[in-house]
Amino acid sequence: MKILTTIQMRQLEQSCAQIGLPADVLMENAGKAVAEEVRQILGNIDQRHILFLIGPGNNGGDGLVAARHLHDWGARVTIYLLGQRAADDPELKPIRQRRITRVEALKDEDLDKLGGFLTSADAVIDALFGTGTARPFSGHLLMVLDKVNRARKKRLRLRIIALDLPSGLNANSGAVDPGCLYADNTITLGFPKPGLFKFPGVERVGKLTVVDIGMPEYLAEDVATEYITGEWVKSVLPRRPLQANKGDFGRVLVVAGSINYIGAAYLACSGALRVGAGLVTLATAIRLQSILASKLTEVTYLPLPESRPALISPEAAKLIPQQFDRYNVLLLGCGLGQSQSAIKFIRSILIGRHKQALPSLVLDADALNTLANTPGWWKQLTTDAILTPHPGEMARLAGMTVEEVQSDREGMAKKWAAEWNKTIVLKGAYTVIASPQGQARISPIANPGLASAGTGDVLTGAIAGLVAQGLSLFDAAACGVYLHGEAGEMVKARLGDAGMIATDLLPELPQVIKRLKEN
Repeated sequence: MKILTTIQMRQLEQSCAQIGLPADVLMENAGKAVAEEVRQILGNIDQRHILFLIGPGNNGGDGLVAARHLHDWGARVTIYLLGQRAADDPELKPIRQRRITRVEALKDEDLDKLGGFLTSADAVIDALFGTGTARPFSGHLLMVLDKVNRARKKRLRLRIIALDLPSGLNANSGAVDPGCLYADNTITLGFPKPGLFKFPGVERVGKLTVVDIGMPEYLAEDVATEYITGEWVKSVLPRRPLQANKGDFGRVLVVAGSINYIGAAYLACSGALRVGAGLVTLATAIRLQSILASKLTEVTYLPLPESRPALISPEAAKLIPQQFDRYNVLLLGCGLGQSQSAIKFIRSILIGRHKQALPSLVLDADALNTLANTPGWWKQLTTDAILTPHPGEMARLAGMTVEEVQSDREGMAKKWAAEWNKTIVLKGAYTVIASPQGQARISPIANPGLASAGTGDVLTGAIAGLVAQGLSLFDAAACGVYLHGEAGEMVKARLGDAGMIATDLLPELPQVIKRLKEN
């Protein structure tokens, strides 16, 4: 699903009009879709009190359509009008005909009526401005929003639902007006907008749902940024024929682990296995093999010589290229550490002169840190590769600050993917995946439970496992990010977002795949 800026949305609306989908039809579709989603959120809506904050523009019109449908389905609806709507407004006329309670905010000077509505409301629908916010909130409008915020703090059961996006959130940049409400749910129309995935805006969005309002997707096919959906992931998941053998599902060579980071090797290998890789081989220091063998019983091993206890010797780099033609993908970096021997080892593999061509690469952690300290590394490493940095690693690779990276995550990922000719997975809330060709995909997941040691190793392993099964680097990266994120959501639903550990994700990965295939 494409992610569209406000300009792109306007262009799409114009294109819809040209093919016989005028604005009034889209508004009717949008209002009904929002009403149906509100019914899903609230459950039984019979006689439940829903307060609509209605603005003067199209967002308000969408809200009036939704209000009409919810009233017809049995809800007790109240309309609170902020700003003038035309006397002959076609969306307001059915509200009058149904005698739905409506109040003009400017006539409620002391906000007493609003206060009364808020004491009994089950939900507040923010249909004020959507993408049309043009200036800072002030005056009576700011007082209304403050009143709603205060009511929400007093009554935690009061649900705030934003229509398209919380009013005051910039649809493109994610910047927010101080008066912007903290929504529990945001129901965005047709296509998601970039600002919904950028800080500080994401903190106001709550749970995001995208509803279909009838805009044909082919009209947006030239847009380069996409939102990863389960439907798309299902379409690219590797097929598993009944007559298959392990060789059909690819071979992953994982080079990982050191005395201080033994678990990283376990998590990366397990991630690859749990998404269906046929064979995983762990190349690690010989002393670590005996520790990991009792825990990683399904992998094969390539013991590597040590320079010091449980640190891979630079001489081991001579052994790795001999294995290249046996594997579909090389995963390098998890837990190798930044000792001088590890750095020499990593550099020898990635930018050394080998007779054998490198397989596809998935690089994480210490492989990235080594590259960051290698001037012009991308000119020397010309093989296809997926880089999986967190913001700190990305900052070191790009020679920037973390704040600069985080200020425009999508832009930074696209810029450096093109510059380095590599696929970038910029981890974090709403992980961004960027291709060298300028495409980007954004994860639908922001889960603080995933902010713990080792979860990145699981992700890297999952991505490598999907590359081994034949997915392109860009597809494997996006698919792996989605599966990893959904596994985190399943753990969060069971345990909460505090105390989630990386190993909790492993049994959930095949469950996510199973659920996608069954649906």
